[in-house]
Amino acid sequence: MQCFSFIKTVTIIFNMVIFLCGAALLAVGIWVSVDGSSFMKIFGPVSSSAMQFVNVGYFLIAAGVVLFVLGFLGCYGALSENKCALMMFFFILLLIFIAEVAAAVVALVYTTLAEEFLKMLAVSTIKKDYGSQKDFTQVWNSTMEGLKCCGFTNYTDFVGSPYFTEHNSFPSFCCKYNTTHCDMSEAEASNVEGCFKQLLYNIRVNAVTVGGVAAGIGALELAAMIVSLYLYCNLKSASASAT
Repeated sequence: MQCFSFIKTVTIIFNMVIFLCGAALLAVGIWVSVDGSSFMKIFGPVSSSAMQFVNVGYFLIAAGVVLFVLGFLGCYGALSENKCALMMFFFILLLIFIAEVAAAVVALVYTTLAEEFLKMLAVSTIKKDYGSQKDFTQVWNSTMEGLKCCGFTNYTDFVGSPYFTEHNSFPSFCCKYNTTHCDMSEAEASNVEGCFKQLLYNIRVNAVTVGGVAAGIGALELAAMIVSLYLYCNLKSASASAT
């Protein structure tokens, strides 16, 4: 009984933290979607170095909603000893865990395919929005400045973009001497690497840290699933002991 009460209390506290983190992420996501420029001014390149391929605001909102729901279900299920809430908490965590494992397997086995998919998505967006969408352009500028790179693959990604059409030149980051007018010949001679290669290089350099964080998240998810199952299976016996 004491063990059950202890695990129940820890579960409530843990899920309350998740609930508050989800609410915070949700608030930041809404802020970024409404006023992305101010977010970029505060966090600069740090906020964009790994997020230039997605809409940061929507990503944060989605992550916030998932954490918010998970935290609520886990906290409510443990506090009220509601089996339905605990089981929903378990299944949502299980789905997230399976999706993460599947994504890791795809990334390892189908690296080239994943790169081509990202390339198709990122390059088409650059050609469409770079130079016309202020927030998107600012994110890419911060990324290229922070990682010392040019485009997703190289300078050719900007051919046909609103920026190239208007200035008849590439962003200054695509030329080694950072000139105000980076033309085709200078960009080709500079041969500045794309941001995807730079990002992969940074990930490989910090592979131990990235792997440790991923393993830690996976271990927390497994622990949370085991605890939720323990509470689910022991609710009746705990209630009977209490009476």
